[in-house]
Amino acid sequence: MSENLFTIFKNRFPADLSKVFLWRPDGSALSYADLVKLSGRLANALKSLGVKPGDRVAAQVEKSAEALLVYLAALRAGAVYLPLNSAYTASEIRYFLGDAEPTLFICRPESAAEMQVVAAEAGVPRVETLGSNGEGSLMEAARAQPPAFEDVERTRDDLAAILYTSGTTGRSKGAMLSHGNLASNAEVLRDNWRFTPEDRLLHALPIFHTHGLFVATNVTLMTGSSLIFLPTFNANEIVRLLPQATVMMGVPTFYTRLLARDDFGRDLVAHIRLFVSGSAPLSAETHKEFGVRTGHAILERYGMTETNMNTSNPYDGDRIPGAVGLPLPGVEIRIADPQTGQAVPDGEVGVIEIRGPNVFKGYWRMPEKTREEFREDGFFISGDLGRIDDRGYIWIVGRAKDLIISGGFNVYPAEVEAAIEALPGVTECAVIGVPHADFGEGVVAVVTPKPGAILEEKTILAALANELAKFKQPKRVFIATELPRNAMGKVQKKDLREQHAKTFDR
Repeated sequence: MSENLFTIFKNRFPADLSKVFLWRPDGSALSYADLVKLSGRLANALKSLGVKPGDRVAAQVEKSAEALLVYLAALRAGAVYLPLNSAYTASEIRYFLGDAEPTLFICRPESAAEMQVVAAEAGVPRVETLGSNGEGSLMEAARAQPPAFEDVERTRDDLAAILYTSGTTGRSKGAMLSHGNLASNAEVLRDNWRFTPEDRLLHALPIFHTHGLFVATNVTLMTGSSLIFLPTFNANEIVRLLPQATVMMGVPTFYTRLLARDDFGRDLVAHIRLFVSGSAPLSAETHKEFGVRTGHAILERYGMTETNMNTSNPYDGDRIPGAVGLPLPGVEIRIADPQTGQAVPDGEVGVIEIRGPNVFKGYWRMPEKTREEFREDGFFISGDLGRIDDRGYIWIVGRAKDLIISGGFNVYPAEVEAAIEALPGVTECAVIGVPHADFGEGVVAVVTPKPGAILEEKTILAALANELAKFKQPKRVFIATELPRNAMGKVQKKDLREQHAKTFDR
Protein backbone atom coordinates (compact mmCIF):
# COMPACT_ATOMS: atom_id res chain seq x y z
CA MET A 1 0.00 0.00 0.00
CA SER A 2 1.31 3.42 -0.98
CA GLU A 3 2.26 5.77 1.83
CA ASN A 4 2.02 8.87 -0.36
CA LEU A 5 0.73 11.60 1.94
CA PHE A 6 -1.98 12.62 -0.54
CA THR A 7 -3.21 9.03 -0.78
CA ILE A 8 -3.45 8.97 3.02
CA PHE A 9 -5.38 12.24 2.95
CA LYS A 10 -7.72 10.93 0.25
CA ASN A 11 -8.65 7.96 2.42
CA ARG A 12 -9.87 10.47 5.05
CA PHE A 13 -11.85 12.66 2.66
CA PRO A 14 -15.63 12.81 3.25
CA ALA A 15 -17.74 10.21 1.47
CA ASP A 16 -19.68 13.07 -0.11
CA LEU A 17 -17.00 14.94 -2.08
CA SER A 18 -19.37 17.85 -2.68
CA LYS A 19 -18.52 18.99 0.86
CA VAL A 20 -16.65 22.30 0.94
CA PHE A 21 -12.90 22.00 1.51
CA LEU A 22 -12.07 25.72 1.29
CA TRP A 23 -13.96 29.00 1.40
CA ARG A 24 -12.39 32.10 -0.08
CA PRO A 25 -13.03 35.48 1.61
CA ASP A 26 -15.55 36.42 -1.07
CA GLY A 27 -17.65 33.37 -0.16
CA SER A 28 -16.76 31.27 -3.21
CA ALA A 29 -15.89 27.70 -2.39
CA LEU A 30 -13.73 24.78 -3.46
CA SER A 31 -15.23 21.34 -2.77
CA TYR A 32 -13.32 18.14 -2.10
CA ALA A 33 -14.36 17.01 -5.58
CA ASP A 34 -12.82 20.20 -7.00
CA LEU A 35 -9.68 19.55 -4.96
CA VAL A 36 -9.28 16.05 -6.40
CA LYS A 37 -9.90 17.14 -9.99
CA LEU A 38 -7.79 20.32 -9.95
CA SER A 39 -4.86 18.71 -8.12
CA GLY A 40 -5.06 15.90 -10.70
CA ARG A 41 -4.90 18.39 -13.57
CA LEU A 42 -1.95 20.12 -11.89
CA ALA A 43 -0.17 16.81 -11.25
CA ASN A 44 -0.56 15.95 -14.94
CA ALA A 45 0.74 19.42 -15.80
CA LEU A 46 3.80 18.93 -13.59
CA LYS A 47 4.48 15.62 -15.33
CA SER A 48 4.10 17.24 -18.76
CA LEU A 49 6.61 19.92 -17.71
CA GLY A 50 9.25 17.27 -17.00
CA VAL A 51 8.77 16.75 -13.28
CA LYS A 52 9.60 13.18 -12.24
CA PRO A 53 9.23 11.47 -8.86
CA GLY A 54 11.90 12.81 -6.50
CA ASP A 55 12.37 16.05 -8.48
CA ARG A 56 12.05 19.32 -6.63
CA VAL A 57 9.25 21.78 -7.44
CA ALA A 58 10.03 25.25 -6.05
CA ALA A 59 7.37 27.93 -5.67
CA GLN A 60 7.53 31.60 -4.69
CA VAL A 61 3.93 32.70 -5.08
CA GLU A 62 1.24 34.56 -3.17
CA LYS A 63 -1.13 32.61 -0.95
CA SER A 64 -4.15 31.31 -2.83
CA ALA A 65 -6.27 28.20 -3.16
CA GLU A 66 -4.42 27.40 -6.38
CA ALA A 67 -1.05 27.66 -4.62
CA LEU A 68 -2.26 25.17 -2.04
CA LEU A 69 -3.31 22.82 -4.82
CA VAL A 70 0.21 22.98 -6.29
CA TYR A 71 1.52 21.53 -3.02
CA LEU A 72 -1.04 18.70 -3.23
CA ALA A 73 -0.26 18.11 -6.91
CA ALA A 74 3.45 17.82 -6.10
CA LEU A 75 2.63 15.18 -3.49
CA ARG A 76 0.50 13.27 -5.99
CA ALA A 77 3.28 13.40 -8.60
CA GLY A 78 5.84 12.11 -6.09
CA ALA A 79 7.80 15.36 -6.34
CA VAL A 80 9.46 17.21 -3.46
CA TYR A 81 7.70 20.51 -2.76
CA LEU A 82 9.85 23.54 -1.95
CA PRO A 83 7.80 26.58 -0.81
CA LEU A 84 9.73 29.84 -0.64
CA ASN A 85 8.94 32.94 1.38
CA SER A 86 7.21 35.50 -0.81
CA ALA A 87 9.44 38.23 0.67
CA TYR A 88 12.72 36.68 -0.52
CA THR A 89 14.76 38.81 -2.90
CA ALA A 90 16.12 37.68 -6.25
CA SER A 91 19.53 37.18 -4.66
CA GLU A 92 18.06 34.90 -2.01
CA ILE A 93 16.04 32.97 -4.58
CA ARG A 94 19.23 32.44 -6.60
CA TYR A 95 20.77 30.63 -3.62
CA PHE A 96 17.75 28.37 -3.03
CA LEU A 97 17.42 27.42 -6.70
CA GLY A 98 21.13 26.72 -6.97
CA ASP A 99 21.10 24.61 -3.83
CA ALA A 100 17.90 22.61 -4.41
CA GLU A 101 18.24 22.31 -8.21
CA PRO A 102 14.49 22.07 -8.90
CA THR A 103 13.15 20.83 -12.21
CA LEU A 104 10.46 23.51 -12.10
CA PHE A 105 10.26 26.96 -10.49
CA ILE A 106 6.86 28.63 -10.12
CA CYS A 107 6.91 32.40 -9.59
CA ARG A 108 4.50 35.35 -9.62
CA PRO A 109 3.58 36.73 -13.06
CA GLU A 110 4.79 40.21 -12.14
CA SER A 111 8.30 38.93 -11.31
CA ALA A 112 8.56 36.46 -14.20
CA ALA A 113 11.09 38.42 -16.27
CA GLU A 114 13.53 38.82 -13.36
CA MET A 115 13.05 35.26 -12.15
CA GLN A 116 13.58 33.80 -15.63
CA VAL A 117 17.08 35.27 -15.51
CA VAL A 118 17.70 34.05 -11.96
CA ALA A 119 16.45 30.55 -12.78
CA ALA A 120 18.58 30.36 -15.93
CA GLU A 121 21.67 31.31 -13.90
CA ALA A 122 20.83 28.55 -11.43
CA GLY A 123 20.30 25.97 -14.17
CA VAL A 124 16.56 25.50 -13.61
CA PRO A 125 15.07 24.08 -16.84
CA ARG A 126 11.46 25.34 -16.50
CA VAL A 127 9.79 28.45 -15.07
CA GLU A 128 6.01 28.87 -14.89
CA THR A 129 3.84 31.54 -13.30
CA LEU A 130 0.95 31.55 -10.82
CA GLY A 131 -0.87 34.68 -9.67
CA SER A 132 -2.86 35.39 -6.54
CA ASN A 133 -6.15 34.96 -8.45
CA GLY A 134 -5.17 31.72 -10.15
CA GLU A 135 -3.93 33.38 -13.33
CA GLY A 136 -0.64 32.47 -15.00
CA SER A 137 0.93 29.88 -17.26
CA LEU A 138 0.79 27.00 -14.79
CA MET A 139 -2.99 27.04 -14.48
CA GLU A 140 -3.27 27.43 -18.25
CA ALA A 141 -1.18 24.27 -18.62
CA ALA A 142 -3.32 22.50 -15.99
CA ARG A 143 -6.59 23.35 -17.71
CA ALA A 144 -5.36 21.51 -20.81
CA GLN A 145 -4.80 18.32 -18.79
CA PRO A 146 -7.27 15.61 -17.73
CA PRO A 147 -8.39 15.52 -14.07
CA ALA A 148 -7.68 11.82 -13.55
CA PHE A 149 -4.27 11.08 -12.07
CA GLU A 150 -2.93 7.96 -10.37
CA ASP A 151 -0.94 9.04 -7.32
CA VAL A 152 2.71 8.01 -7.50
CA GLU A 153 3.54 5.36 -4.92
CA ARG A 154 5.77 6.61 -2.11
CA THR A 155 7.15 5.10 1.09
CA ARG A 156 7.18 6.80 4.48
CA ASP A 157 10.85 7.65 3.99
CA ASP A 158 10.49 9.29 0.58
CA LEU A 159 10.81 13.06 0.67
CA ALA A 160 7.64 15.12 0.45
CA ALA A 161 9.05 18.61 1.02
CA ILE A 162 12.13 20.66 1.72
CA LEU A 163 11.69 23.71 3.95
CA TYR A 164 14.60 26.08 4.27
CA THR A 165 15.40 27.42 7.71
CA SER A 166 15.36 31.18 8.13
CA GLY A 167 19.15 31.41 7.95
CA THR A 168 19.62 33.93 10.76
CA THR A 169 23.13 32.53 11.19
CA GLY A 170 25.17 31.11 8.31
CA ARG A 171 23.81 29.41 5.20
CA SER A 172 20.12 28.67 5.12
CA LYS A 173 19.62 24.91 5.45
CA GLY A 174 17.04 22.78 3.67
CA ALA A 175 15.19 20.53 6.12
CA MET A 176 14.14 17.30 4.35
CA LEU A 177 10.67 16.17 5.43
CA SER A 178 9.27 12.80 4.40
CA HIS A 179 5.74 11.61 3.70
CA GLY A 180 5.93 9.70 6.99
CA ASN A 181 7.10 12.74 8.96
CA LEU A 182 4.12 14.79 7.79
CA ALA A 183 1.53 12.01 8.02
CA SER A 184 2.46 11.01 11.57
CA ASN A 185 2.32 14.58 12.83
CA ALA A 186 -1.01 15.37 11.16
CA GLU A 187 -2.59 12.24 12.63
CA VAL A 188 -1.32 13.00 16.14
CA LEU A 189 -2.49 16.62 16.03
CA ARG A 190 -5.91 15.65 14.64
CA ASP A 191 -6.43 13.30 17.57
CA ASN A 192 -4.82 15.49 20.25
CA TRP A 193 -6.75 18.61 19.28
CA ARG A 194 -10.01 16.68 18.73
CA PHE A 195 -10.56 17.68 15.11
CA THR A 196 -13.74 16.40 13.48
CA PRO A 197 -15.17 16.69 9.94
CA GLU A 198 -17.47 19.46 11.22
CA ASP A 199 -14.58 21.79 12.07
CA ARG A 200 -13.97 24.98 10.08
CA LEU A 201 -10.48 26.38 10.56
CA LEU A 202 -9.90 30.11 10.06
CA HIS A 203 -6.61 30.16 8.13
CA ALA A 204 -4.73 33.48 7.94
CA LEU A 205 -1.18 32.07 8.04
CA PRO A 206 1.37 31.96 5.20
CA ILE A 207 1.65 28.65 3.35
CA PHE A 208 5.42 28.69 2.85
CA HIS A 209 5.95 27.71 6.50
CA THR A 210 5.34 24.66 8.69
CA HIS A 211 2.51 26.30 10.66
CA GLY A 212 0.26 27.31 7.77
CA LEU A 213 1.16 24.60 5.26
CA PHE A 214 1.61 21.49 7.38
CA VAL A 215 -0.12 22.07 10.73
CA ALA A 216 -3.24 23.91 9.59
CA THR A 217 -3.68 22.41 6.12
CA ASN A 218 -2.55 18.84 6.77
CA VAL A 219 -4.70 18.48 9.89
CA THR A 220 -7.72 19.71 7.93
CA LEU A 221 -7.08 17.26 5.11
CA MET A 222 -6.41 14.41 7.55
CA THR A 223 -9.83 15.09 9.12
CA GLY A 224 -11.92 15.86 6.05
CA SER A 225 -12.86 19.23 7.57
CA SER A 226 -12.87 22.73 6.04
CA LEU A 227 -10.76 25.88 5.78
CA ILE A 228 -11.78 29.54 5.70
CA PHE A 229 -8.83 30.76 3.66
CA LEU A 230 -7.58 34.34 4.05
CA PRO A 231 -4.67 35.61 1.93
CA THR A 232 -3.11 37.28 4.98
CA PHE A 233 -3.94 38.41 8.50
CA ASN A 234 -6.42 41.27 8.49
CA ALA A 235 -8.05 41.99 11.85
CA ASN A 236 -11.25 43.31 10.27
CA GLU A 237 -11.61 40.16 8.18
CA ILE A 238 -10.82 37.93 11.15
CA VAL A 239 -13.57 39.60 13.21
CA ARG A 240 -15.99 39.30 10.28
CA LEU A 241 -15.28 35.60 9.69
CA LEU A 242 -14.80 34.31 13.23
CA PRO A 243 -18.53 33.59 13.63
CA GLN A 244 -18.23 31.10 10.76
CA ALA A 245 -15.26 29.22 12.26
CA THR A 246 -14.76 26.65 15.02
CA VAL A 247 -10.93 26.79 15.21
CA MET A 248 -8.33 29.48 14.69
CA MET A 249 -4.58 29.01 14.45
CA GLY A 250 -2.31 32.02 14.73
CA VAL A 251 0.98 33.53 15.79
CA PRO A 252 1.11 35.66 18.96
CA THR A 253 0.79 38.93 17.06
CA PHE A 254 -2.63 37.79 15.77
CA TYR A 255 -3.86 37.61 19.34
CA THR A 256 -2.28 40.87 20.54
CA ARG A 257 -3.84 42.71 17.58
CA LEU A 258 -7.25 41.24 18.28
CA LEU A 259 -6.98 42.19 21.95
CA ALA A 260 -6.30 45.79 20.90
CA ARG A 261 -9.81 45.95 19.40
CA ASP A 262 -12.85 47.05 21.37
CA ASP A 263 -15.13 44.78 19.34
CA PHE A 264 -13.25 41.60 20.24
CA GLY A 265 -14.84 39.78 23.16
CA ARG A 266 -16.78 36.79 24.48
CA ASP A 267 -19.85 37.09 22.28
CA LEU A 268 -17.78 37.06 19.09
CA VAL A 269 -15.96 33.83 19.98
CA ALA A 270 -18.56 31.97 22.06
CA HIS A 271 -18.87 29.21 19.45
CA ILE A 272 -15.11 28.78 18.86
CA ARG A 273 -13.83 25.40 20.00
CA LEU A 274 -10.09 26.05 19.98
CA PHE A 275 -7.52 28.82 19.61
CA VAL A 276 -3.95 27.65 18.89
CA SER A 277 -0.77 29.74 19.00
CA GLY A 278 2.69 28.94 17.73
CA SER A 279 5.73 29.89 15.59
CA ALA A 280 6.87 32.38 18.25
CA PRO A 281 6.60 32.55 22.05
CA LEU A 282 3.22 33.63 23.39
CA SER A 283 3.70 35.84 26.43
CA ALA A 284 2.05 34.70 29.63
CA GLU A 285 0.41 38.11 29.92
CA THR A 286 -1.22 37.83 26.49
CA HIS A 287 -2.43 34.33 27.41
CA LYS A 288 -3.99 35.63 30.64
CA GLU A 289 -5.53 38.73 29.06
CA PHE A 290 -7.04 36.65 26.26
CA GLY A 291 -8.58 34.29 28.81
CA VAL A 292 -10.13 37.14 30.81
CA ARG A 293 -11.50 38.84 27.67
CA THR A 294 -12.87 35.75 25.89
CA GLY A 295 -13.12 32.90 28.36
CA HIS A 296 -10.81 30.84 26.13
CA ALA A 297 -7.39 29.53 27.13
CA ILE A 298 -5.14 29.66 24.07
CA LEU A 299 -3.48 26.32 23.39
CA GLU A 300 0.25 26.91 22.90
CA ARG A 301 2.42 24.28 21.30
CA TYR A 302 6.06 23.94 20.27
CA GLY A 303 7.40 22.96 16.88
CA MET A 304 10.25 23.53 14.48
CA THR A 305 10.85 23.47 10.74
CA GLU A 306 12.88 20.30 11.24
CA THR A 307 10.38 18.43 13.39
CA ASN A 308 6.87 19.78 12.83
CA MET A 309 5.10 19.77 16.22
CA ASN A 310 6.78 18.32 19.31
CA THR A 311 4.69 19.33 22.32
CA SER A 312 1.28 20.74 23.09
CA ASN A 313 -0.64 22.00 26.05
CA PRO A 314 -3.51 19.58 26.65
CA TYR A 315 -6.92 19.87 25.04
CA ASP A 316 -8.42 18.76 28.34
CA GLY A 317 -6.46 19.93 31.36
CA ASP A 318 -4.38 22.93 32.32
CA ARG A 319 -3.05 25.13 29.52
CA ILE A 320 -0.34 26.84 31.51
CA PRO A 321 0.62 30.39 30.45
CA GLY A 322 4.28 30.44 29.39
CA ALA A 323 4.58 26.65 29.02
CA VAL A 324 4.47 24.77 25.71
CA GLY A 325 2.90 21.69 27.24
CA LEU A 326 3.67 17.99 27.18
CA PRO A 327 5.36 15.82 24.53
CA LEU A 328 2.95 14.69 21.83
CA PRO A 329 2.24 10.95 21.59
CA GLY A 330 5.16 9.15 19.98
CA VAL A 331 7.53 12.09 20.49
CA GLU A 332 10.36 11.80 23.00
CA ILE A 333 11.75 14.95 24.62
CA ARG A 334 14.78 15.21 26.85
CA ILE A 335 16.65 18.14 28.34
CA ALA A 336 20.38 17.61 27.97
CA ASP A 337 23.68 19.20 28.79
CA PRO A 338 24.64 21.00 25.55
CA GLN A 339 28.23 19.72 25.65
CA THR A 340 27.88 16.12 26.85
CA GLY A 341 24.38 15.27 25.69
CA GLN A 342 23.65 13.75 29.09
CA ALA A 343 20.14 14.29 30.43
CA VAL A 344 19.90 16.86 33.23
CA PRO A 345 17.56 16.54 36.22
CA ASP A 346 14.01 17.88 35.90
CA GLY A 347 13.89 21.59 36.68
CA GLU A 348 17.37 22.30 35.31
CA VAL A 349 17.92 24.20 32.07
CA GLY A 350 19.50 22.47 29.11
CA VAL A 351 19.09 22.01 25.38
CA ILE A 352 15.85 20.44 24.16
CA GLU A 353 16.45 17.24 22.20
CA ILE A 354 13.77 15.42 20.20
CA ARG A 355 13.28 11.92 18.80
CA GLY A 356 10.24 10.57 17.00
CA PRO A 357 8.55 9.87 13.65
CA ASN A 358 8.08 13.61 13.18
CA VAL A 359 11.82 14.37 13.08
CA PHE A 360 13.21 15.24 9.64
CA LYS A 361 15.67 13.18 7.60
CA GLY A 362 18.47 15.74 7.73
CA TYR A 363 19.65 18.83 5.88
CA TRP A 364 19.64 18.78 2.08
CA ARG A 365 23.14 18.12 0.79
CA MET A 366 24.69 18.90 4.19
CA PRO A 367 25.69 15.50 5.61
CA GLU A 368 28.25 16.96 8.01
CA LYS A 369 25.79 19.51 9.39
CA THR A 370 23.20 16.75 9.76
CA ARG A 371 25.66 14.62 11.77
CA GLU A 372 26.45 17.59 14.02
CA GLU A 373 22.77 18.12 14.86
CA PHE A 374 21.98 14.52 15.86
CA ARG A 375 23.15 12.52 18.86
CA GLU A 376 24.30 8.95 18.23
CA ASP A 377 21.05 7.63 19.72
CA GLY A 378 18.95 9.55 17.19
CA PHE A 379 17.93 12.59 19.23
CA PHE A 380 17.86 15.86 17.26
CA ILE A 381 19.55 18.79 19.02
CA SER A 382 17.01 21.60 18.70
CA GLY A 383 19.16 24.53 19.80
CA ASP A 384 16.33 25.65 22.10
CA LEU A 385 17.01 25.90 25.82
CA GLY A 386 14.31 24.65 28.15
CA ARG A 387 13.37 22.81 31.30
CA ILE A 388 10.76 20.27 32.42
CA ASP A 389 8.74 21.04 35.54
CA ASP A 390 7.46 18.57 38.13
CA ARG A 391 4.24 18.03 36.12
CA GLY A 392 6.12 17.19 32.93
CA TYR A 393 5.34 20.50 31.20
CA ILE A 394 8.10 21.95 29.04
CA TRP A 395 9.18 25.55 29.37
CA ILE A 396 11.36 27.22 26.74
CA VAL A 397 13.80 29.79 28.07
CA GLY A 398 15.27 30.86 24.73
CA ARG A 399 17.54 29.86 21.89
CA ALA A 400 21.02 28.71 22.86
CA LYS A 401 22.42 31.43 20.60
CA ASP A 402 20.34 34.02 22.50
CA LEU A 403 21.73 33.06 25.92
CA ILE A 404 23.31 36.10 27.58
CA ILE A 405 26.45 35.64 29.69
CA SER A 406 26.87 38.77 31.79
CA GLY A 407 29.68 38.93 34.34
CA GLY A 408 30.02 35.15 34.13
CA PHE A 409 26.34 34.51 34.94
CA ASN A 410 23.81 32.96 32.55
CA VAL A 411 20.83 35.18 31.82
CA TYR A 412 17.87 33.55 30.05
CA PRO A 413 16.00 36.21 28.04
CA ALA A 414 12.60 34.57 28.48
CA GLU A 415 12.73 35.03 32.25
CA VAL A 416 13.52 38.75 31.99
CA GLU A 417 10.94 39.23 29.23
CA ALA A 418 8.24 37.62 31.36
CA ALA A 419 9.01 39.94 34.27
CA ILE A 420 8.83 43.03 32.05
CA GLU A 421 5.69 41.92 30.19
CA ALA A 422 3.92 41.56 33.55
CA LEU A 423 4.35 45.31 34.17
CA PRO A 424 1.40 47.67 33.55
CA GLY A 425 1.34 49.25 30.11
CA VAL A 426 3.71 46.77 28.45
CA THR A 427 2.59 44.93 25.32
CA GLU A 428 5.75 42.93 24.75
CA CYS A 429 9.47 42.97 25.19
CA ALA A 430 12.64 41.48 23.68
CA VAL A 431 15.77 41.02 25.79
CA ILE A 432 19.19 40.76 24.17
CA GLY A 433 22.84 40.82 25.13
CA VAL A 434 25.22 43.34 23.57
CA PRO A 435 28.97 43.87 24.03
CA HIS A 436 29.97 45.37 27.39
CA ALA A 437 33.57 46.18 28.37
CA ASP A 438 33.19 45.10 32.02
CA PHE A 439 30.61 42.30 31.87
CA GLY A 440 31.26 40.75 28.46
CA GLU A 441 27.61 41.24 27.60
CA GLY A 442 25.18 43.76 28.99
CA VAL A 443 21.47 42.97 29.27
CA VAL A 444 19.32 45.26 27.13
CA ALA A 445 15.52 45.29 26.93
CA VAL A 446 13.48 46.68 24.03
CA VAL A 447 9.89 47.29 25.13
CA THR A 448 6.69 48.22 23.27
CA PRO A 449 3.82 49.97 25.12
CA LYS A 450 0.12 49.27 25.00
CA PRO A 451 -1.95 51.88 23.13
CA GLY A 452 -2.08 55.08 25.17
CA ALA A 453 0.45 53.90 27.75
CA ILE A 454 3.55 55.95 28.51
CA LEU A 455 6.59 53.91 29.50
CA GLU A 456 9.90 55.21 30.83
CA GLU A 457 13.20 53.44 31.27
CA LYS A 458 13.63 54.51 34.89
CA THR A 459 10.22 53.26 36.00
CA ILE A 460 10.75 49.88 34.36
CA LEU A 461 14.16 49.49 35.96
CA ALA A 462 12.76 50.50 39.35
CA ALA A 463 9.95 47.96 39.03
CA LEU A 464 12.44 45.18 38.29
CA ALA A 465 14.74 45.99 41.21
CA ASN A 466 13.01 43.54 43.55
CA GLU A 467 11.84 41.10 40.87
CA LEU A 468 15.12 39.91 39.40
CA ALA A 469 18.65 39.26 40.64
CA LYS A 470 20.95 42.18 39.93
CA PHE A 471 22.85 40.36 37.16
CA LYS A 472 19.57 39.67 35.31
CA GLN A 473 18.32 43.24 35.40
CA PRO A 474 18.66 45.21 32.15
CA LYS A 475 21.37 47.81 32.14
CA ARG A 476 19.39 49.75 29.52
CA VAL A 477 15.72 49.77 28.48
CA PHE A 478 14.65 51.17 25.12
CA ILE A 479 11.04 52.01 24.27
CA ALA A 480 10.02 51.16 20.68
CA THR A 481 6.82 51.37 18.69
CA GLU A 482 7.33 47.83 17.37
CA LEU A 483 9.80 44.95 17.31
CA PRO A 484 11.39 43.63 14.09
CA ARG A 485 9.78 40.35 12.98
CA ASN A 486 9.97 37.77 10.25
CA ALA A 487 6.98 36.65 8.20
CA MET A 488 5.79 34.31 10.96
CA GLY A 489 5.82 37.01 13.62
CA LYS A 490 9.01 35.82 15.30
CA VAL A 491 11.06 38.66 16.81
CA GLN A 492 14.38 39.05 15.01
CA LYS A 493 16.83 39.44 17.87
CA LYS A 494 19.75 39.46 15.45
CA ASP A 495 18.44 42.77 14.08
CA LEU A 496 18.05 44.17 17.60
CA ARG A 497 21.59 43.14 18.54
CA GLU A 498 22.92 44.93 15.47
CA GLN A 499 20.83 48.01 16.20
CA HIS A 500 21.97 48.27 19.82
CA ALA A 501 25.51 46.89 19.45
CA LYS A 502 27.17 50.16 20.49
CA THR A 503 24.96 50.83 23.51
CA PHE A 504 27.83 50.44 26.00
CA ASP A 505 30.67 51.85 23.90
CA ARG A 506 32.79 54.27 25.85
